[in-house]
Amino acid sequence: MIYSSVPKWVIKAEHDLKNGRDQLATENPATDTICFHMQQCAEKYLKAFIVAKDKKPARTHVISGLLQICLEMDSEFQTLIDADCNTLTQYGVLIRYPDDFYEPTKEETILAIKLAEQAKEFVLAKLEKLGYSSPTEVKSED
Repeated sequence: MIYSSVPKWVIKAEHDLKNGRDQLATENPATDTICFHMQQCAEKYLKAFIVAKDKKPARTHVISGLLQICLEMDSEFQTLIDADCNTLTQYGVLIRYPDDFYEPTKEETILAIKLAEQAKEFVLAKLEKLGYSSPTEVKSED
């Protein structure tokens, strides 16, 4: 059962959120990196929900696509669509490379963190209803 990987998705998402928050607190934060981590955080939380529903998550970085999959399983995911969480997609791939160089403003970065936090809280509440509780750690499988 793939449900056992839910804690791993959550921990990885939390690491992305922590990295972004920690970087924002620096004197000269790397806004592109923070926004990338916020996209990754939201992506991993959405994938955790998909896995919790015993489905294999799509190999994609497109938040709107993942939200659509989640919406098909639970109509309340419209909340994250209405909050424009899909705007995090732009930070998933294109922002990582110099071809289309772009540095998000600090305001954009703070919004990205808020969107990732909203996705986190929403998904964790859904996971809790499914009987999942947040892990404090995941032991490696030998």
